[in-house]
Amino acid sequence: MNSLDDGVYDLRGLKCPLPVLKTEKRLRGMAPGTMLTVETSDPLAIIDIPHFCNENGHILLTSEKTGSGHRFTIRKT
Repeated sequence: MNSLDDGVYDLRGLKCPLPVLKTEKRLRGMAPGTMLTVETSDPLAIIDIPHFCNENGHILLTSEKTGSGHRFTIRKT
């Protein structure tokens, strides 16, 4: 868990607020324009991740339901 295998940051199994906090930390170390795909199983992430992106100016490219939760693709600004 919590690795970037196949370009996906796996945060499944973590509960609020950890998915947002770990996404924020990961994005902080990335270059502007870089994309990050995050997988979560926390039901609150569907609210928290889009809100985080909106508040911090990042672009939420996709938000999709998966078998185990949600997958978000974010472009860092």
